[in-house]
Amino acid sequence: MSVRQIRLYGDPVLKTVCDPIKEFNAAISGLVEDLLDTTKVPGRAGVAANQIGISLRAFSYNAENQTGYLLNPENLILSGEPELVDEGCLSLPGLWHSTLRYPEASITGYQLDGTEIAVSGTGVLAQALQHELDHLNGLVYLDRLSPEERKAAMAALRQTDWFLR
Repeated sequence: MSVRQIRLYGDPVLKTVCDPIKEFNAAISGLVEDLLDTTKVPGRAGVAANQIGISLRAFSYNAENQTGYLLNPENLILSGEPELVDEGCLSLPGLWHSTLRYPEASITGYQLDGTEIAVSGTGVLAQALQHELDHLNGLVYLDRLSPEERKAAMAALRQTDWFLR
């Protein structure tokens, strides 16, 4: 399929809770291919469907030597003590801020053939699982920042050349 253009912060699709996928068909197979192709670009740990303009519950990941996708992800289990990690987002290019994330994450979801799978990880993969699920729930990492960090992030956002004012 193809590498898809990433929607930028300010696009309403990024703040919309994505709909569950009701039928795993050829269209969803094409979406999965596009998500995987878009995630394979160097420097990307994951892409959620709404980041490419599709408001469905699907994301791909590519971190810690694991690559894959989840359809209708659910049951996110977090463990360890939350810690501040540098986080960025393809929908907020050039911005990185300290975000509170759990060091371990596990989540279940489905594959195109309808089988349920669980994905677990630490480090960047754990962060990506949390980050991509947030996208599907209409959140961006800015929503997770402390009030002080969010204020700094919004000021930096207004200085970018891509942000729609």
